[in-house]
Amino acid sequence: MREHRVYVDQPLAPGQSVRLEAGPSQHLIGVLRLAAGAPLSLFNGDGRDYRCRLVAAERRGALVAIEASGPPEPSPTLPVTLGLGISRGERMDFALQKAVELGVVAIAPLFTERTVVRLSAERLVKRRQHWRGVIIAACEQSGRRRLPALRSPEPLRDWLTSDHQGGVILDPEGERCLADFAERPGALTLLVGPEGGLSEKERIAARQQGFTGLRLGPRILRTETAPLAAIAAIQALWGDFR
Repeated sequence: MREHRVYVDQPLAPGQSVRLEAGPSQHLIGVLRLAAGAPLSLFNGDGRDYRCRLVAAERRGALVAIEASGPPEPSPTLPVTLGLGISRGERMDFALQKAVELGVVAIAPLFTERTVVRLSAERLVKRRQHWRGVIIAACEQSGRRRLPALRSPEPLRDWLTSDHQGGVILDPEGERCLADFAERPGALTLLVGPEGGLSEKERIAARQQGFTGLRLGPRILRTETAPLAAIAAIQALWGDFR
């Protein structure tokens, strides 16, 4: 029988019995329809999975017994941060989901000159909550035991003023390809634009902050494809695909 794996935002420790929050309880009882005695795994982002058993499926919430903790998730071979121009609905969700599966440690949603999504303060809060849900679901599916950090959305010009180790910007006219990098960086920050890419002004600003233009070949990739192709290639060359 397949063992289900669910994220919870509460402390976990072997030997304890825990009443789960409303969201995970509804998923386990209302959606998966698990009965008392069913095995499951929980994780809360601390780097471990916790083997559990459902003790009671009640209206006030699922009660689980935590039986044991698993080994810690290894540190990434190459920490990759993704600065991603905010794109429309499903494209943004797809890029976030797959970037998590490919192992990024942090994601920064960015407003750029060509970002067409316009969000009020209230809608931005809801959209960030939605993106966090996408990240959590991707961790549940992929087996990641630590949640990648989701930065607060901000304008690209503000984000660029921070320190970004190993900064590269995806650019079809970039001066380098991955084979041109002589040594594996200690960490890497990947900047990718939204639909239509980054403007020339933004590319210049990124280079002024130390970013290197990176080309992935002769084809122009879509905003949801480009970061995933780059991250996969980076992981194969320097990261945990090796």
